[in-house]
Order: sequence, then structure tokens, then C-alpha cells
Amino acid sequence: MTALSTGLARTVTRPKRLAGEIRVPGDKSISHRAILHNLIARGSARVENLGPGDDIGSSLSCARALGAEVVELGNGAVIIRAPESGLIEPEDVLDAGNSGTTTRLLTGILASQPFFTTVTGDASLRSRPMERIIGPLRKMGAIAYARGHDEYLPMAIRGGDLHGIDYALPAASAQVKSCLLLAGAMADGTTQIHEPAASRDHTERLLRAQGAHISVDGLDISIEGRVPLHTVDVVVPGDTSSAAFWVVAACVHPDAHIVVRGVGLTEGRTGLFDVLIAMGADLKITNGRIEGGEDVGDVTAQTSVLHGVHVGGELIPRLIDEVPVLAIAAACAQGDTVISDAQELRYKESDRIAVVATELNKIGARIEEQPAGMVIHGGRGLPGGTANSHGDHRMAMALAIAGLLSDEPVSVQRPECVSVSYPGFWTDLARIAAS
Repeated sequence: MTALSTGLARTVTRPKRLAGEIRVPGDKSISHRAILHNLIARGSARVENLGPGDDIGSSLSCARALGAEVVELGNGAVIIRAPESGLIEPEDVLDAGNSGTTTRLLTGILASQPFFTTVTGDASLRSRPMERIIGPLRKMGAIAYARGHDEYLPMAIRGGDLHGIDYALPAASAQVKSCLLLAGAMADGTTQIHEPAASRDHTERLLRAQGAHISVDGLDISIEGRVPLHTVDVVVPGDTSSAAFWVVAACVHPDAHIVVRGVGLTEGRTGLFDVLIAMGADLKITNGRIEGGEDVGDVTAQTSVLHGVHVGGELIPRLIDEVPVLAIAAACAQGDTVISDAQELRYKESDRIAVVATELNKIGARIEEQPAGMVIHGGRGLPGGTANSHGDHRMAMALAIAGLLSDEPVSVQRPECVSVSYPGFWTDLARIAAS
């Protein structure tokens, strides 16, 4: 048995071979947007292949609390229809669970609504920074307050008439950008946003499909407010971040060949694949196509010889969620890998810079924590051991992948958090390891 569950831990051992085909869950980032964007549009929308995790459930729950009709059709398909007269004031606090995307995108919508709302989340989400959205939303005319000098959830919002602003993001963040674009879509005048580096553009793509007057010129984005939006049917592509775990496993394992079908390949999401190729990975992308305005294809990965690289600058926003599993690949590569300009990792479900360094070192990696990144000394692989996910779903999955590659078993403490984004992860792991 490759993944043995023992109490509150799972122990993963390296199989002789990794092989098979996998279809990962629907893309989490696009799933959130397919739900939330359709709350501010007229008509009904059919969304297929929604991500199955708890985070998506949080967006659906919040949509219902705001008066939307959500009909679940099974197999990840739903019909969403917002009230014809507009969203309604929720009777209770909106609970975003563990989802930063739900919180930040929803806040952009709530900032324009003529009612009062309170938003909270689990312990992890209540430790993540919210001033980065509260500050610019106040400049647009919203009334918003949060715990800890406006830094942490719970957050109270009194929506109302907004006006467009010209705003330079202090750091590249798709969530903050999306929050302001959704608020800008319902504000008077034009909202202009300037990014320091490119971040994921799923929001821009979907707003454009909804009929928004939005323009992108390099790192400058503008949206005209109060343009009526229509609902859009969406077929969600496979989650790139989930595919990353299997791609890294195949590249590092000594006898592996894995195909991940129907993966989202929009440029803003494929930074990890670009880095792996630069490290020497044998990756092939086939069956490329456009579905719902998003690039989609199949990714084939197999045993490769990797070497260390430097990862920083504009690459970081394109792989910010994949750094934990990239660190696994780097620990097994020849030479050093340096990750810089990644201070945003401090504000994820965990402080991923600190957690990656601490927990991977426990299983034999050699990682030096830096203020905005890390140095990973490769060349000796992963001996194995026990490490803790800290309740971070991406750390739990990265540690499991480490177990597929390490000399001795890896015991993953707090493994249940994978349900946030990938409930079928352990089943898929067992299947590709059973060949």
C-alpha cells in the first residue's frame, strides 16, 4: 500500500514505478470566478466541471446566502441564477471557510451592494491580510472595517455607490486585482489598475466574455463601470496547480510516465512547467485547444534529470501556488535552486516560505529560508521522515509527492486538508503508484 492511513497521518512509500493517466479536478481559480462573476449578471449560467473541494463549496454557500439560486446537477455541474432584483442582504455572517479567493473576490462585489455584510473564515483565513483590499476599496467609496486595525477577518462591509480609481498594486496579486476589477465593473467611471508584474488573468477573460468594457495594455488594466453584464456558461478546465503534483512526481521518480488530461494552460498559470523545462524536464503538451476562452491541453511527463535554476521576478506570480512542490523537484535536482521575489508566499494558507523550509528539512532536504524566498540545495534527494502540513492543502500534497520519491517513507501529519482543493488526491496517488 503506497499511502497508509494511520490515525491523523498518512505514510507514503516510493513505488517501483509511477504510470497512468489522470484527470485533475476543475481549476479552482476559474471555478470561483464562474460562480461569483455570474452573481452580478443577468440571466442564468451553467457551469460544468467545478472544482470539488471545500473552497468551491464556500463560494456556492455564499452565493446562496446572497439570494442566488444554485441548482446542483451532479458531476460538478451547476446552474446559477442571481435574483432579478439584485443580490439580497444575508441574514447571517458569510463564511468563506479556508478560501482567500472567495473572500477577496466576494468583497469586491459586496463593496457595491446597498446593504451590510460581515465576512469571516476559518482560523487560517482569519490570519491572512485583508488591508490590501480594504484600503483601495475605501478609496472607491466603500465602507469596510476589519479586526486588528483592518488587517484580519472578520470584516464588515457597508456597500454603496462606488467611483473608479487609478491604483498601483504594491505587489502582483490576482486576488487583489480581481477584487478591484469586480468593484470597478459596478462603479461610476473608469477604474485603472497597474500591476508590478503579470498575474493570473482569469478575471479579465471572464469579464470580457460577460460583455465588460475592459482593456489590457501590458501591466495596465482598465475597466469601465456600470456596463450591463450577462451571464456566461463555463466549462472549467483541469486545475493546473493540481496537475503540478503529478508532473513533478513523474519528472523526479526513476521510472515514471504520467499523462494529465485536460489541463488549463493559460500563460499566467504555466510558470511551473516553464521552470521544470528550464531544469531539464521531459514535458510534452499535446491536444492543445481553447475551451471557454482558456487554453487547455494534455501534459505528459516522464523521468528526467533535473538541475537547479534561479526563479524570480515575473515568473513568481505564474507559479505562486506551486512553490511547495517545486521545492520537492529542486531538492532532488543537481545543484542549487534559488527562489526570490516570493514574499507573497508569507500570506497564503500558511507562511509557505517558513513551512516549506521547516517541513522539507525534516525529511532530509537542505533549504535555507530567505525573507522573500529560499535557497534549495539539491544533489542528495530526500531521505524521508515525518513532516506536518500545518493544515495547508498544498503542503500536504507536496509532502505526499515527496513520499513517492524519497528513500524511506514520508509520514504526512494533518493530511485531511487536501479536501480543500482535491478530495480525490489520495485515490489518484494510489492508482498511479499501483502500476
